[in-house]
Amino acid sequence: MHSFHIPVMGLGYTIDTPLKVAHLGISSVVSIIEDELIERMRAHHATLNDEPYEAIPKPSPDHRARRITAYLDLLQRLVERNTARVRATPLAPGSESALYFELLPPGSPLQEQYRQVMSMAPGPERETAEEALRARITPGAIDVNIMAKIDPTNYGPDGVPLPDEFCDAMAAFRGFANSTLSSAVVLSAGYNPRLYNYIAQFADFLPDAEGKLRKKVILKVSDLRSAQVQGRLLAKKGVWVSEFRIESGLNCGGHAFATDGLLMGPILQDFAEHRSALARELYTTCNEVLAGQGKAVFLELPPQRITAQGGIGTAAEDRFLREHYALDGTGWGSPFLLVPEATNVDEATLVQLTHACPEDFFLSNASPLGVPFHNFRPSSSEQQRLARIAKGRPGSPCYKEFLSSNTEFTERPICTASRQYQHLKLQQLRATLTDPVALAREEAAVMDKDCLCEGLGAGALLKAGLSPAHKLEAVAICPGPNTAYFSQVVSLRTMVDHIYGRTDLLAGVERPHMFIKELGLYVDHYKRELERCASEMNAKQRRRLTTFRDNLLEGMRHYGALVQSAFADAAQDAERFRAALEHQADEVRALLLPDAQPVA
Repeated sequence: MHSFHIPVMGLGYTIDTPLKVAHLGISSVVSIIEDELIERMRAHHATLNDEPYEAIPKPSPDHRARRITAYLDLLQRLVERNTARVRATPLAPGSESALYFELLPPGSPLQEQYRQVMSMAPGPERETAEEALRARITPGAIDVNIMAKIDPTNYGPDGVPLPDEFCDAMAAFRGFANSTLSSAVVLSAGYNPRLYNYIAQFADFLPDAEGKLRKKVILKVSDLRSAQVQGRLLAKKGVWVSEFRIESGLNCGGHAFATDGLLMGPILQDFAEHRSALARELYTTCNEVLAGQGKAVFLELPPQRITAQGGIGTAAEDRFLREHYALDGTGWGSPFLLVPEATNVDEATLVQLTHACPEDFFLSNASPLGVPFHNFRPSSSEQQRLARIAKGRPGSPCYKEFLSSNTEFTERPICTASRQYQHLKLQQLRATLTDPVALAREEAAVMDKDCLCEGLGAGALLKAGLSPAHKLEAVAICPGPNTAYFSQVVSLRTMVDHIYGRTDLLAGVERPHMFIKELGLYVDHYKRELERCASEMNAKQRRRLTTFRDNLLEGMRHYGALVQSAFADAAQDAERFRAALEHQADEVRALLLPDAQPVA
């Protein structure tokens, strides 16, 4: 129904978003990696909606997957109930059914039909037309996200490692696969061999006798090559990728997976040029594999969507992406953090977001995964981290262990954000490093890590009126840099109207175009990489940084050729875009690699 979706945000910010927006036709994505939070939210929503609830304790057989299945089944039942309620509501100003149609994008055939019905005189003819129109109300998708890198081995009560299928990502996948949902799983954070090998074991992810899929796979990718490699790996197992969801490497929220200087525009252009060939190749491979296994095949080329997300902030940017690069849709994430009707941000953090400035949003080393992580300086989690350091007790108690992967000091993996690890690592550093400057730098790097398992779910519990476990109430939040330009709490309707250009939340706000913002983030990243490698630049690093620089310059040339079409009706915006582009290009050309020649 809509040209946008609400992506996953943190562990808890969109954990129940389908209950808030699906009955209005809006699709969203739920994180299913944190089963303890999921179990608490299941109890909460079951109680609120007079649904039966029977706890699934930890530990119990396959408790993680069973908790996830039970929660997703609850979401499905409640969304169906909410949608039935909207369908049954007469069309009238202010009614839910009227809101459903009024939210639709401009030019939507259903919205046009709605206007025609509303203009009709009361009577049997209008009643018939209205009933037919309300019957077409369709809920948005309840999609789920699994961050493939979060897949540590789990242990039984006896301390013995459990089989692979009980690792976090695989158990979460099984939880979705066994649910009643007919939607998609979004796999993010790269390739996980054992998880990818697992998918084809579930019939819902393979075509039925009519060539249809009950459940689908969406891959979040950074560029065309990533889509080709991962798409082929799955196709060789008979698994079709129903959507490639392209996310900006740096102009996004959460974990940031920077490319080698490849910018969003050129990446989208690659997809526009090669999507048909890629779909045909994957379709052929899938059917060959399925036929060879004696399984049902696709009877025709199935749909394969291409969508993009990360830093989109205006209706003009959204429209240009969809029209120029022939995208099937876009993702709007961080701006929805300021929409209490859609996401779970506790009141204190919500106030902080409305008063934030661009400097409050920064790319940190907080994640125990070792991947750059978008952070928010005023957050209570960041303040707690600094307070613990000041007290001489850095690190966090580790109860959930989702990010435990370090075996430097222990046989069983522990988390680098844990108090246990940081105590041991700081002891080691202080015993081995004599240079005070080097010691201070290494100590800071250790203490940068923060507990995300607790912090990224705390906001959802606080908003629901629930007490976070172990009294860990500090909230971690991971908004993208684009959030800095949205400074007011708004209704769901207002945000959707902003996306479709019916209102403008950024009127009068000085904000760079999304392409320019991402470019600036990549130039800053390039500078940091140059500084990091300057003292011991080897041949491999030089080649990588040269490629990075060349990709940046090529991306800027791509943008330069777009100015006229992107700003056809806005000469002042075009000039501002062109000037910013030239400034960034000059800056990159002035950054010389050691022993490198100036760029022509």
